Amino acid sequence: MRASHWLTISLAAVLVLGGCKKSAQAGSGGDPKTIVIVSSLPRTGSANAQTTTIVNGIRMAIEEAGGKVGDFTIKFEDWDDASAKKGDWDPEVEAANAEKAANNPDVMAYIGTYNSGAAKIAMPVLNKANLPMISPANTYTGLTKPGKGEPNEPQVYRPTGKITYFRVVPADDIQGPSAVKWMKQMGAKSVYILDDRNLYGKGLADTVEATAAADGLKVLGHEGIDPKAQEYKSLMAKIAALSPDFIYYGGTTQTNAGQLLKDMVAAGLKSKFMAPDGCYEDAFISAAGAEIANGRAHLTFGGVPPEKLTGKGAEFVKKYEERYKSKPEAYAVYGYVCAKVVLEAIAKAGKKDREAIRQAIAATEQKDGALGTWKFDANGDTSITLMSGNGVKDGKFDFITLLGN
Repeated sequence: MRASHWLTISLAAVLVLGGCKKSAQAGSGGDPKTIVIVSSLPRTGSANAQTTTIVNGIRMAIEEAGGKVGDFTIKFEDWDDASAKKGDWDPEVEAANAEKAANNPDVMAYIGTYNSGAAKIAMPVLNKANLPMISPANTYTGLTKPGKGEPNEPQVYRPTGKITYFRVVPADDIQGPSAVKWMKQMGAKSVYILDDRNLYGKGLADTVEATAAADGLKVLGHEGIDPKAQEYKSLMAKIAALSPDFIYYGGTTQTNAGQLLKDMVAAGLKSKFMAPDGCYEDAFISAAGAEIANGRAHLTFGGVPPEKLTGKGAEFVKKYEERYKSKPEAYAVYGYVCAKVVLEAIAKAGKKDREAIRQAIAATEQKDGALGTWKFDANGDTSITLMSGNGVKDGKFDFITLLGN
């Protein structure tokens, strides 16, 4: 998942230049019997409801381990990468978090980020420090897959040449085609594509456009929006004249997806609205309004919603509800799995050493885990390719169909 502005990479470069040499030597010293795991997620703003459930999932995994792995005491620190001034993740804060983690010899794993743009900032810093990073939510393809992003991706995020970044969710080269497949299954002949001009949103929208053109779904237009605009009435009036079967939005709740849907309905469009996992959070329904979202909003998600998990996944949901007296949002189980991967890697490594733990994470192969059976490939991507299509019914997300393999 998740958004960023293309310009943040240059800002990140300025912010981290001073600390890279120092952080490259981090990973020794500290308390020999204490291992710190940190998370860096937006804890300020509307994403907080989702990220709270991710953090809860991480805590559950550590609690299940009794707060220890072998002779090591595991400490978890919940870091915010958002700021009050932005109300969302902030590149300056994410850069500071990455440096702080890289330079703390007790930190052996960095769980994050939520937003793909934030990952672009943290990844090279943590890579130079040989500090493993594992994301529960990033989906931008260029973070890991050569030839599927910018020309310098993903090498620019791997200055040491090692793979230190991993993710447990399917990337957008799977999500985009799944969205097109689903629109066609629902009888769509045309789509108008919008994006928030950010890393995650535009990248995904571009993938949808390319796939639609190849699969015979007519693209009536594609343009970027101002994600801070108060309303989009004139835009929707223009689109209404074209009568697309779908409006596809590459963006997130935080980049005004709810307002787009409200203005689409207000303009009298009969189109359906489709958005990616960046909107698969309760905050999206609140922003759009339940009555407006009901039956009109369609959302793709990497995997299945919590209520459709089976086996150990269903056990996780039950324990979560007992522990927190509430239902987990979609990414909670991914936070839990991230923590489980780290804890298993620490046990396998048997020592407080970033390189040993990195190697153990890379070799992860979970069988019958909360997300089923899966492993990381050579680029740090999950082998999971299953997606789901979800709607909104009675003000709540409603599972509709499985997508992908």
